Amino acid sequence: MKKTEELVIQALKAAARDERLKYAVQQSTELYPLLWKAAKRYVTGEKREDAIAAARNYLNDNYNISIEYIGENTTNLRDCQSAKDELLQVIEEMGILSLKQTVSFDLSHIGLSINAEIAYKHLEELTQKAQRYGITLMISMEESSKTSDIITLYKKIATKYTNVGITLQVHLYRTKIDLQELMQYPGKIRLVKGAFQESVDIAMIRSEELNKHYLDYVDQLVNANHPLSIATHDEMLIQEIERRQYLENPNVEVEMLYGVRPTLLNELRRKDYRCRVYLTYGNEWYLYLCHRIAEHPGNLYLAVTDIINESMERVV
Repeated sequence: MKKTEELVIQALKAAARDERLKYAVQQSTELYPLLWKAAKRYVTGEKREDAIAAARNYLNDNYNISIEYIGENTTNLRDCQSAKDELLQVIEEMGILSLKQTVSFDLSHIGLSINAEIAYKHLEELTQKAQRYGITLMISMEESSKTSDIITLYKKIATKYTNVGITLQVHLYRTKIDLQELMQYPGKIRLVKGAFQESVDIAMIRSEELNKHYLDYVDQLVNANHPLSIATHDEMLIQEIERRQYLENPNVEVEMLYGVRPTLLNELRRKDYRCRVYLTYGNEWYLYLCHRIAEHPGNLYLAVTDIINESMERVV
C-alpha cells in the first residue's frame, strides 16, 4: 500500500505541474465545476471578498490569519502586474478593516519567472504598502530551482524592512545552511516540510530523518528567540514540540492550511497557543488542490466525497 501511495503522490505532483492539463481543466465546462467542488474544502473562494469574510470569522474566533491570492510561475508581464495589483488591494482592504495580519504569495506570481528585477520592484511596492498598515508579508518557497533567487530577494528586502518573512523547506539539504544565514535577518521564518517533488540528491523523502531535521531547526530558532511559524499538520511533530514547551514561547505559532486538520488546530487554540489559519482564494486553485491531495492520499477520498455529495444534494 505504501508503494501505491507513493505512486499516487508522484502522479498528483506531476499533474499539478502540467500546464497543459491545468489549461484543459480551466477551459472545460464539465471538469472545472466538478473539481471546484473538491477544491472548496481548501480554498475560501474565487474572489477576494471570500477570503476577507473567512478571515474576519477566524479572527472573531481568536485565530490569526494569512491570506494568499493563489498563483505562480506567471510569465506574462501584464499578468504579473495584475497579480501585484490584486495583492495591493488585499493589503488595502485588510488595512481599512484594521486586520494587522499576514499576506502570503509566491515571488514567481509577481515577476520572478520573468526576471528578478521585476519581482523585486513589485515586492518592494507590496512591502511599503503593507508596512503602512502594520501588515506582515510572507514569501512562500517554491521549487528548488528558484530557492537561491528567492532567498537573494528576501535578504535584499529584509535589510530595508522588518515586516517580511520567508518560508523554508526542511526537506532540502541546503536548508541547514540557509537557516543559519537567514536567522541573521529579522523576518519570521516559516518552516514547512516541503511539498515539491525533488530529486533524492538534494532533498529528503518523508521519513524519521526529515522529522528529526524539522525538530532540530525548531530548536535552533526557539533558542535564538527568532520569530517562527511551525507550518505542519503532523500531529506527532506538534506533540513533541508542545512537550518541549516551545508553543508557550511568544515568538512561536502553529500554522495550518484552511480545511486541513481544523480540529487539531482548534485543540491547540483552546490551550491558548498562537494559531494561524492559511486562507487561499482565486481561480488558480488547480495546482493547490493537487498538492493538498498529494500531501495525504487519503484526501482523494474526501475529494470524491465532496464531488458526489454536492451533486447528490443538488439532485435531491
